[in-house]
Amino acid sequence: MGKLTLYGLDGSPSVRSVFLTLRALGVEFEYKIVNLLEKEHLKPEFLKINPLHTVPVLDDDGFILIDSHAINSYLVGKYGKDDSLYPKDLKRRAIVDQRLHYDSSVVTSAGKNILAPLLGENKTEIPQARIDALEGVYKNLNLFLESGDYLAGDNLTIADFHITAALTAFLVFLPLDATKYPKLAAWIQRIKELPYYEEANGSRAAHFVGFIKSKNFTIA
Repeated sequence: MGKLTLYGLDGSPSVRSVFLTLRALGVEFEYKIVNLLEKEHLKPEFLKINPLHTVPVLDDDGFILIDSHAINSYLVGKYGKDDSLYPKDLKRRAIVDQRLHYDSSVVTSAGKNILAPLLGENKTEIPQARIDALEGVYKNLNLFLESGDYLAGDNLTIADFHITAALTAFLVFLPLDATKYPKLAAWIQRIKELPYYEEANGSRAAHFVGFIKSKNFTIA
């Protein structure tokens, strides 16, 4: 196996989703931090790797891949001992893909609508409508879980990793009501019990979550 390098920042949910996939696969890799707050993603040496200046970036022995969704499916295809995390069966894969598209469009947008003004513009007053949109995400995820213990059915997949990483920050703005969304609450606990969860996601997100709380935001 060639050299595998992940470029990223712990605060990024997308980066943490890749960490979860790599740990689930048991693949060894080098991690190079790209500090976005210090504009390291705009330095010429990083732009040579990724002209779009985003993280995560995967370098698999010279093969460069960006976008966490593409990275995680690639990793399972190349390094997985089986296809359970991203099934080859077309119908099962289609369900995983649907969840991934939901993450990249709806879930990510809900998060950016809250985080971008707060962290990028220091706007500490969050409109209630954006919190309501987040609750809509919780509702839909709870519906997805009607069909199994995981977001795409009975087996853990990369869709679970992506949305887990995103929700780690979302819960700061809207704590989960387990009486309203019992299946989602049970799923979160199930994911937290994965042996690699804390190292791959929980501890890596802690500083970012603390930074969000330090903003002393209000909901209007």
